[in-house]
Amino acid sequence: MEAVVLGIAFLVMLVGLVGVVVPVLPGLLIVWLVGVTSLLWQGTDTAAWLIAAWLTGLFALGTLATVLLPARRGREAGATTSSFVTALLGAVLGFFVLPVAGFLVGFVVGLLLGERGRLGEWEAARRSTLSVLRGYGLGVLIELVLGVTMVGSWLVAVVVRFG
Repeated sequence: MEAVVLGIAFLVMLVGLVGVVVPVLPGLLIVWLVGVTSLLWQGTDTAAWLIAAWLTGLFALGTLATVLLPARRGREAGATTSSFVTALLGAVLGFFVLPVAGFLVGFVVGLLLGERGRLGEWEAARRSTLSVLRGYGLGVLIELVLGVTMVGSWLVAVVVRFG
């Protein structure tokens, strides 16, 4: 029974990794929750707590990268909070108009329109939007690498404990 539960946990963690790239699922959160929960479900010895702390640290780093890098790149390009609010509204609207893909498309369109309104010209708005998107892409890449590291760490812990 334990092998079945761990197998399901592994599959859910893989779904979480997909969620890192496809912004519909809270991917890294899923990987972290399943990893920590399944480790502590197996036992609450020191090793389980150490791996859980390691996974928590990786989760925190990934979350910070995803949140801070786009904002930092946007600020460097001059994007304002109002542009990010417009982007968020565009993402929500886009999600309902075109489920799943509309979230990302709506975010980009909302950001572009917000920057166009602020800057008054399309070329400057495009440059600013691309800067934010580069920051977002870097954040997703970092989050994906950390997610794969989390899954790998979890696998090593499971194999060492039950191998």
